[in-house]
Amino acid sequence: MNSSYEMAKLAYQALEEKKAADIHIIDISKISTLGDYFIIAGGENVHQVQAMSDQVLETLGRAGYECRNIEGYQSADWILQDYGDIVIHIFQREARRFYDLERIWRDGKMVSAEE
Repeated sequence: MNSSYEMAKLAYQALEEKKAADIHIIDISKISTLGDYFIIAGGENVHQVQAMSDQVLETLGRAGYECRNIEGYQSADWILQDYGDIVIHIFQREARRFYDLERIWRDGKMVSAEE
């Protein structure tokens, strides 16, 4: 099993711990050079979205993965965490509906965290 998939699974578990809604892992490795996986998750408000982001940073950090860049933390409508091989998108409900990344990246393959 590849390390980017293991990283994606850890991020998924971290998001679940903070009650993220509708978490999707999309394999983009065959359609993009941006990375191997996008993870998309939703939260109800600024505090939950920030808590989800913090949990992912802590969980992946403990596993030895370093976040290259974080954007949107203060406003927390959409927090993006770039780990190189995986990119994590944590949205509030309205922003997620507006940007609809699942539609934009529909050519990617949805994968399960339980594989």
